[in-house]
Amino acid sequence: MCGGSSASGLSSCGCVGAVKGMLRPALLRAGRSLRSPTLVARLPASYELSPAWGTSLVRPLQLSSALCAGHNKWSKVKHIKGPKDEARAKTFMKFGMLIRIAVKEGGSNPDLNINLAHLLEQCRSKNMPKASIDAAIKSAEKAKPASQHMFEARGPGGCLLLVEVLTDNNSRTLQDIKRLLNKNGGMLSDGARHNFNRRGVVVVPGHSVSAERALEMAIEAGAEDVQETEDEEEKLQLKFICATSDLNKVRGSLEGLGLQITSAGLEFVPRNHSFLDQEHLEAASTLIEALTDCPDVVRVWDNIQADS
Repeated sequence: MCGGSSASGLSSCGCVGAVKGMLRPALLRAGRSLRSPTLVARLPASYELSPAWGTSLVRPLQLSSALCAGHNKWSKVKHIKGPKDEARAKTFMKFGMLIRIAVKEGGSNPDLNINLAHLLEQCRSKNMPKASIDAAIKSAEKAKPASQHMFEARGPGGCLLLVEVLTDNNSRTLQDIKRLLNKNGGMLSDGARHNFNRRGVVVVPGHSVSAERALEMAIEAGAEDVQETEDEEEKLQLKFICATSDLNKVRGSLEGLGLQITSAGLEFVPRNHSFLDQEHLEAASTLIEALTDCPDVVRVWDNIQADS
């Protein structure tokens, strides 16, 4: 629950470069430029199904180009605006906050702290200087105590948001979040958290992998879903979604299949999407950018999908 009585402590966070989109566990979806409408893979009778997947031994793999086209449209709208140097500085600042959280939870040795190891990998993939990474780790070790919270909110067009914060002043941060929401068409909303699942996410470059092959790899690696999306530089990437406990296994399997890993970590993935028209997309983008600029905000998760 969030805000005032609605702010709750956040459980241990994995670290992933941000972004979003997602799955119903029974379906594996991919891509924007997909060819075949539906594939059905019949699995061996010994295949163990989790309760969320129902009772059938047939696992349908649907290629929903319309859904993913909407996701890609939203990914272009939501990325931080402004000069690249400014956006880069903001990214590094948020990485510093994530490092602080990871060190607080598991210590400063990445060999013993898998979340920190995943995060440092992301820092390097974004060309964060080694000196800045080392400084962030040392700063995290010496930082004064701070608390993590998750604010649940509703934004333009009824979209749902989770606002993850790290703060040494709960009252100040609550007022800042309320002000930004009220100013930009949002409000605190108890229950938004229930629309998200915490999942493992492995990100790989998507330019050289077809949608059909991505689906095959997802099954071979033990992932629940795969999505095609774009990063902030509009480069194609694939997100393999899995249970949090399977993250390292799926990552290792994908590396064994010859894929280069861009990042791996934990994200909040929406159960259902809010489909927004262009006007609401732009309003939501403005709200999320304002929240992201708040010094205490670590990440903002959303369930937004663009109308196709």
